[in-house]
Amino acid sequence: MMPSIITITFNPALDKSVTVEALIPEKKLKCTSPIYEPGGGGINVARAIRKLGGSAVACFLAGGDAGREIGRLLADEQVGTMVTEIGGRTRENLVVFESSVQVQYLFDMPGPRITDEEISAFLQRIELEQGVKFIVASGSLPDCVPADVFARIARIAKRTGAKLILDTSGDALKLALEEGVYLIKPNLRELALLVGEETIEPEHAIDFARELIDSGGSEVIVVSMGALGALMVTKTDVLRITPPELNIKSTVGAGDSLVAGIVLSLENGKSIEEAVQYGVACGSAATLNAGTQLCSKADADAIFEMIQKKAEVKPEIV
Repeated sequence: MMPSIITITFNPALDKSVTVEALIPEKKLKCTSPIYEPGGGGINVARAIRKLGGSAVACFLAGGDAGREIGRLLADEQVGTMVTEIGGRTRENLVVFESSVQVQYLFDMPGPRITDEEISAFLQRIELEQGVKFIVASGSLPDCVPADVFARIARIAKRTGAKLILDTSGDALKLALEEGVYLIKPNLRELALLVGEETIEPEHAIDFARELIDSGGSEVIVVSMGALGALMVTKTDVLRITPPELNIKSTVGAGDSLVAGIVLSLENGKSIEEAVQYGVACGSAATLNAGTQLCSKADADAIFEMIQKKAEVKPEIV
């Protein structure tokens, strides 16, 4: 039986992480043994949901040895998959940690060629799945994938009665908002692009988010603001969530962990306010880990308890 949460990834990756003492040009550098992990927005959301004690099916397009390895790694983590085979080769990314200066480098490779026929087959499989309550579409698109693909998923969500949670940017996000979605998670820069501004200060984010909500683009907007936490805006409420001060080791995977915490809480019947609080806790928990590791449930639960104590909800003043 299909779980009530599915995640969608158009540009998955096999992430390879190594550590070197120092990055020196034109010298053979000795690396630690590589660590391989499945990557890509929706895949990471499904993995984080599993780490938090829930279940989701990761739906993605994959091809070649890297694509098959992603499937094997997800099976090892007991994450369900729905894979649509493609003729292209799934990308491999490289993460290098320079131990002498405690700095991490992310080498993000381009995605494979995906045909219109492969995209259509993928979307048809998603629409045929029964019992799906939440669709999480997350991550970047390969250049060959049309920007309206998330808008097509928004229409699928409407037809099937699922709620679409979207974590992407650019034209793909703009086109999806024209169809209407349940929740988006832009950062301040992405929010600025959506409303035609060069930059947005945190104190002005509420007004711009409300502008998008009033236009029917999204019912809920969660603005990610890094160390400042997040801002949840709906038609009637504003919730500011500030995480406690933490010893941050890496921000990789924090956004995906945040989304995972939100959707799992909603699936468990929590209010949107409590769901976003838990999401911020999960995103913050991910920053406690080096490399590309996601959140742990123990860390997320502990941070969530701290966040709840200082939560502040401000109803809309008419």
